[in-house]
Amino acid sequence: MKKLFFALAIFSTLLAACNDDDDKKKDQDENILEGNITDVKELDPAVEYRLIGALTVKEGGELVIPAGTVIKAEIGFDKYILVEMGGKIMAEGTADKPVTFMSGAASPKAGYWGGIIINGKAKVSGAGASGTNQGSTEIDGSIKYGGNDNADNSGKLTYVKLFHTGAKVDAETEHNGLTLNGVGNGTIIENLYIAEGSDDGIEFFGGSVNVKNLLVVNSQDDMFDITQGWTGTLDNAYGIWEAPFLTDEGDPRGIEADGNLDGKGPDHVDQSDFTIKNVSIVVNAPKADDKTYMHDAIKIRRGAKATITNCLVWNISGEVKDFVDVVDKRGGATDDTSIACTYKGIAYVGNEVTRETANEDGSGTITSDATVTVSDSNTGANTSVFSWTGYSFPAN
Repeated sequence: MKKLFFALAIFSTLLAACNDDDDKKKDQDENILEGNITDVKELDPAVEYRLIGALTVKEGGELVIPAGTVIKAEIGFDKYILVEMGGKIMAEGTADKPVTFMSGAASPKAGYWGGIIINGKAKVSGAGASGTNQGSTEIDGSIKYGGNDNADNSGKLTYVKLFHTGAKVDAETEHNGLTLNGVGNGTIIENLYIAEGSDDGIEFFGGSVNVKNLLVVNSQDDMFDITQGWTGTLDNAYGIWEAPFLTDEGDPRGIEADGNLDGKGPDHVDQSDFTIKNVSIVVNAPKADDKTYMHDAIKIRRGAKATITNCLVWNISGEVKDFVDVVDKRGGATDDTSIACTYKGIAYVGNEVTRETANEDGSGTITSDATVTVSDSNTGANTSVFSWTGYSFPAN
C-alpha cells in the first residue's frame, strides 16, 4: 500500500509539473503575434506582445489594441502588421496610456522591423477611369489597395507610438514608419509619435485619409512623403532631425510630394491634391558629408497640387540645400499649388525657390508657376499637443 501511495505521489508531482509547463507554454503562446486575423482579435493591455512574423488583418478581420498595450517586434523586414482592404485596426490609446509598437532588440535601431501598413479602398492615381485604379503593396504585389470609396474606414490609430520601423530590402521594396495605401477618410488617425525609422516617417500612397497631430523624429529619409494621388489633409505636424543624427539616404526631405506614382504617370487621373497646415520642419543635425543634410525642405513635383499654410522651416545647426523646390525632371508642381512658409535660422545652401529644371530626356526645361510666399509670419506646429509623448522640443 505504501508503494502505491508513493507511486501516486510521484505521478501527482509529475502531473502538476506538466500542467505548470503547459500553463507556461500557453502564457508564452498567448503573447505571440503572427499569422492571419479573419475575425475580431482583441489584445490584453496587461500582456507584452512579441511580433515574431507577419501579422495580417484579412478582409472582415479586426485587430483591437486597447490603451496601454505594448508590442515588441523581432528584428527583420518580415515582421510587420498589414491591414488588407476590408480589414480594420483599432489601436486606441490615450494620452496617459498610449499604444506602443517598437523593436524588441536590446539596442534597437531604425529599420529593425517592417512597421505598419494599412490598405484601403480609396482612390489612387492611375491610367484607368477615376476610381478604377489600384496599387500593389510593396511586400507582396498580389495584395492590392485602392478603389472608388474615399469614405472607406480601415479603423483608428489614436495616441500611438511607433518606433524603429521601416525595414528595407532594396531601393524598390521598403516600408516606412506608417504606410497608408489608398486609405479612406473614414479612418481616424490622430496623435502619433513616429521616431527612429528607416525610410520615411509617414507615406501616403493615394487615398483620402486625414491625419492630425503627427510628430516625426529622425526619419532616415523624408519626414512626410506623398505619392500616387493623396487628397487628404495633414494638420499640425512636426518633423525634426536631432543632433547628432546622420542619414545614409541621398535626398532626404521635409515634405516630398508626387502627383502620381514615381512620376511615371503624368497623364494619370486622380493625382495628388492635398492640404498641409500648421507644419514645422526642423533641422538640428550637422552635415558630415553630402548625404547628411536635408536636400530640400519642401519638394512638390510630378503633377502634385499642394496647399501648404502656416509652415515653418527652422534650420538650427544643420544645412538645407534648397528651401522650396517645385520642379523635377519628371514634371513640376501644378501652377495652382500654393505654399506659405517661413524660413528661420542658418541660410539654405542652394536656392530659396527652385522653379526650373531640365527635362528628363534633355529636350527642354520644366517650370512651375506655383505660388510660394516667403514671410516672417508663420509659426508652424503647435507642440503643446505632443506633451503626452514626453518629447523635449528645442526652444524657439
